[in-house]
Amino acid sequence: MVEKALWYADGLAFSCTGCGKCCTGAPGYVWVDAEEIEAMAAHLNITVDAFLRLYTRKIGGRVALTERRPHYDCVFLRGKLCTVYPVRPKQCKTFPWWKENLSSPEEWQETASRCEGIGHKDAPLVSLEEIEKHKNS
Repeated sequence: MVEKALWYADGLAFSCTGCGKCCTGAPGYVWVDAEEIEAMAAHLNITVDAFLRLYTRKIGGRVALTERRPHYDCVFLRGKLCTVYPVRPKQCKTFPWWKENLSSPEEWQETASRCEGIGHKDAPLVSLEEIEKHKNS
C-alpha cells in the first residue's frame, strides 16, 4: 500500500534527455550484482573474470563499477552514451527514482540541478504508480 502523504502523489515531470550527466561529475558507487556482471560481460563478449578485472572494484565486500578520472565518468560512458545501455545495472535503470532523491521536494530539486530531464519542458508527467514501480531500495 502506498502512503497517501507522499509529496509527489500527483506525479513528477521527467524524461531522460540522454545528456549523460547522471553518469559523471561526482565520485560515487554503481553497485553491481552477479547477474548484472554476467549480463554486461556477455554484452561486451568477454569473460566474467575479465570484466571484473577491467571494470570493477571491491568496496567493503561489495562490487562497484570503476570510474575514470578526473571527472568521475562511469567506465562505460563514451561521450554522452552508455556502452552497456541495454544491460545497464538496475541502479542506473532506476535513476532518478531513488529513495534519497524522492525523500523531499528539496532533494528532488537538488537532483534536478544535475539532471536536465527532471522538469524538462517536454517531459511527461510520470504517475505515482510508475514512480513506485521503478523506485529503488
